[in-house]
Formats: sequence, C-alpha cells, structure tokens
Amino acid sequence: MSSNIIEILSADEVRRTLNRLASELVEQTADLSTLVLLGIYTRGVPIAEVLARQIETLEGVQVPIGALDITFYRDDLDQINLRTPEKTDIPFDLTGKTVVLVDDVIYRGRTIRAALNAVTDYGRPEVIRLAVLVDRGHRDLPIHPDFTGKELPTSKEEKVRVYLQPIDGRDAVELLRATSTV
Repeated sequence: MSSNIIEILSADEVRRTLNRLASELVEQTADLSTLVLLGIYTRGVPIAEVLARQIETLEGVQVPIGALDITFYRDDLDQINLRTPEKTDIPFDLTGKTVVLVDDVIYRGRTIRAALNAVTDYGRPEVIRLAVLVDRGHRDLPIHPDFTGKELPTSKEEKVRVYLQPIDGRDAVELLRATSTV
C-alpha cells in the first residue's frame, strides 16, 4: 500500500481559518477578561498562541495561554504511539475562567476526554470549551467541538496531518489516503 496526499488547507487557508476561529472566540465569549486558552501538546500549543495573538489584534486583550500534556491521563496508551511527555505549563488559576482547550485535530475524542480530566487537576473553570482546526469525525465519545476550523469527513483508514510553522517549518493540512497497489 502507498498513500495519496491531498492538500486540504494551504498556508493561507490555515491563516484565514485561525483568524476566523479567533473572531468566533471573541464573538462567543461574553467576558474576554475570563478567557484562557490551553493548547494541547503538540500542535494545539502553537494554534493557541496564534489565536491569542489574533484576539489581541482584534480586541486589544491579552489572553493567557497555557500548555497541557495529557499523556498520563489517556486511557489508550497501549494503542497509541507514546511520545516523550512535555511539561504542562498553566501559569494561572483556572477557577472561574472560560477555558478553551485548543487542539489541531479531533478524531475519536479520547485526547479531549483526557484533557478534561487533566484540567480538573488545575482548578474549577466556569466553563470549558473546545476549539479545533480540523474535525474528522468518527467519535468514540460524546464530545463535540464548540469552534471548528474545518469539518473533514474521513474514512478510518485515512490520516490527517497538520503542519505548523513553529514545529514543521510550514503551515498546511493534508489528507493521506491509502491506495492499494496491484
């Protein structure tokens, strides 16, 4: 089997999508002074940083950003490729805040379930919301993003790859389709 790569979002489309997500966050947050963004490692962190910069540009409000590692909160460690855990960095109290978890792709919902468990170790937010760049469907759990950049129906055999400048040297979203060779 080989794979067929299809570009879903170009660098410009990623930028425009993140700008739109930041605008939606502003529109749907009653009090921006309570808003905090928690990026989920790895690619949720730079996405949260971009969203915070854009919100500051739009509204002149500096939104606190934290980074959340959910590795040890997962219930499927035996089924995923384990990476070296990062350090969770939440330099503010979450109690009473509007917390927006930020991730690159939502698929089965297990990462977000783990993130919800992790957040409760750091405080009791007023509300927790979810922002994702790509929603590819196929949930195992009843978790749905509040803010979605791109809905991308996929098959379970397909993969979605998100590339972000700070990590990968470029911005793009690609779909990898498995193709059979005869």
